[in-house]
Amino acid sequence: MSINVQIVNKSHHPLPNYATIGSSGMDIRAFIDTPIILQPFERILIPTGLYISIPEHLEVQIRPRSGLAIKQGITCLNTPGTIDADYRGEIKVILINLSNTQQVISDGDRIAQMVFQTVEKANWVLVENLDNTQRGDGGFGHTGKQ
Repeated sequence: MSINVQIVNKSHHPLPNYATIGSSGMDIRAFIDTPIILQPFERILIPTGLYISIPEHLEVQIRPRSGLAIKQGITCLNTPGTIDADYRGEIKVILINLSNTQQVISDGDRIAQMVFQTVEKANWVLVENLDNTQRGDGGFGHTGKQ
């Protein structure tokens, strides 16, 4: 299944696309004037030059690229980052360098991937008590299973 999404590309890079027929996400690229040196544990907001109009029943999630994470120790903060359907500003990506060495981000580098997801809206139903389950209120490793 595919949808049509309006996009404005103010960068000189190609539009995001699916690398393979089975890809869930599209790589997005840095749109910067000069290379950025990202120090260990430094975070920065990277512009992409992309603006999109997301259909009302969807959101876009910005996720890390596994290759960038394993090879350079760079990942996205606020992951997955959510872009709401009514946002019309530039898509920007929060990157952090989790390696012990400085890393360089250059114009055109693939810095993240975007995934379209369906959004369900919830309606609250106020009740006095919730139904019982075997788990109950146990959480944060309460089962002790390895």
